[in-house]
Amino acid sequence: MTMKNIVFICLMGMSTSLLVKKVKEAAEKRSIKMNITAMSEGEALRQTEGIDAILLGPQVKYLLPQFKEKFNPKNVSVEVIDYMNYGMLDGDAVLNQILSMISG
Repeated sequence: MTMKNIVFICLMGMSTSLLVKKVKEAAEKRSIKMNITAMSEGEALRQTEGIDAILLGPQVKYLLPQFKEKFNPKNVSVEVIDYMNYGMLDGDAVLNQILSMISG
């Protein structure tokens, strides 16, 4: 499997940083290799190439239609992170979400 590039979106690209760390730890435990980064909405909209999946933080779920319109035609899956998994920093649950997004 080729290395997948996963992007987490929040307002400034900072509040998802802890969750990114937890998801990376969960992936490492399962020997899954992927690039996971956090960035702001504006950064992601400018970087339209090389992204395999985008997860929006619950606080920016209102961006879902805009991101789907821009990225779905490029075969990039876009979803909102479940607010409970986000709040609990549940890296395993969010990793499962990512895996279901990139496997289909």
